[in-house]
Amino acid sequence: MSESIKILHTSDWHIGRKLYGRKRYDEFEAFLNWLAETIQQNEIDALLVAGDVFDNTTPSNRAQKLYYRFLCRVAASSCRHIVVVAGNHDSPSFLNAPKELLKALDVHVVGSASQDPEQDPEAEVLVLRNGEIEHEGEAGQDEPDGQNGQNGPDVQDRPDEQNGQGAPELIVCAVPYLRDRDIRVAEAGESVADKERKLVDGIRDHYAAVAALAEQRREELGADVPIVAMGHLYTAGGKTVDGDGVRELYVGSLAHVKTGIFPDCFDYLALGHLHVPQRVNDSETIRYSGSPLPMGFGEAKQQKSVCRVDFNGKAASVKLIDVPVFHSMERVRGDWSAISSRIIELSATDFQGSLEVIYEGEEVIGDLRERLEAAVANTQIEILRIKNNRIIDKVLGQIHEEETLDDLDVNDVFQRCLAVKEVPQDQHEELLRTYQETISSINEEDSRAE
Repeated sequence: MSESIKILHTSDWHIGRKLYGRKRYDEFEAFLNWLAETIQQNEIDALLVAGDVFDNTTPSNRAQKLYYRFLCRVAASSCRHIVVVAGNHDSPSFLNAPKELLKALDVHVVGSASQDPEQDPEAEVLVLRNGEIEHEGEAGQDEPDGQNGQNGPDVQDRPDEQNGQGAPELIVCAVPYLRDRDIRVAEAGESVADKERKLVDGIRDHYAAVAALAEQRREELGADVPIVAMGHLYTAGGKTVDGDGVRELYVGSLAHVKTGIFPDCFDYLALGHLHVPQRVNDSETIRYSGSPLPMGFGEAKQQKSVCRVDFNGKAASVKLIDVPVFHSMERVRGDWSAISSRIIELSATDFQGSLEVIYEGEEVIGDLRERLEAAVANTQIEILRIKNNRIIDKVLGQIHEEETLDDLDVNDVFQRCLAVKEVPQDQHEELLRTYQETISSINEEDSRAE
């Protein structure tokens, strides 16, 4: 029977993300400092980061500094292992670039699925030992066949297992974000249903392959070691919120999968991609940790958290650890009386933070911005976004001089283009779906790849 092990599951850091032009490096730094302290206080043995470490494929020097400094700090703590997989916002090649160096710190990075289907599972199935990480096929991989009288490495004859360099304590199926090209071959003339079926089948087959290899490794080890899987994807029925950057792109697209595609051998499934902390299908052991910082004002009132998973053998118990608020945010909406009253209340409490103001009154206020600027003068309140719903409703879809692109998401813009071009209504749904696929494909391009 394996000994107990404590895991911390987190995801969707989005280091470098701005909020309507406001840089947030102080918040990211405060979170990473808190996370490192939490890992130490809870005596965490393994940290799992389920994708979207950075907000884009070309992270700034400051974002990179925060990431690497955090890894070094945690690697020097009581935490024995760190496993990071790429999300759809990450550059696989950028994350993978220092992976060989990071292995020396027991930090293992999986940036992308292998283009060779036969090698796919090997790179993603990790055996975590007491103080080291080994992935399937790694031991002896530089030895030519026949060296030392052997025909290649054999599991039973691996010197690291013979010499007892730490007992196996966890097997991790570190599956990164699976891009369309990783799991589906496009064919001319295929329907939307064909594309959806191929995507779901590809994801199911990929997880089945890594699960089969993980079970094989557990059997070879002869130990009751738990198997944990990671993933960065959108499960059907998952909760999203307005302004989280996920909802606009994926609602109505082909990206949803049902939890039935995941093999039963997974003792815990650590997911990333959705920013709302949540159980999937009410399962205690299939979870999204959610983003640790609110990515938009729609998330401002969420209690952010990370997942602590305690294993006793293969039995997992999960506890949420609340993440503190590092920068206050609030969405204020209503007519002018309600908005101005709320700003007065906040200023009276010395509120220091950012606001999104949504005006919904009947009166047309042409100087709304000027009124708001006067209301927050001499306070620590910063208004980052103003949305005047009254003006938007009045012009019925025409872009008013006071309406900006901040008021629209990518789908709004596309639908307005369809209206301007007088495209028949019965074609809108199919065109919108195709547009969303195109946007998704563009976002998957790895600008760091050669």
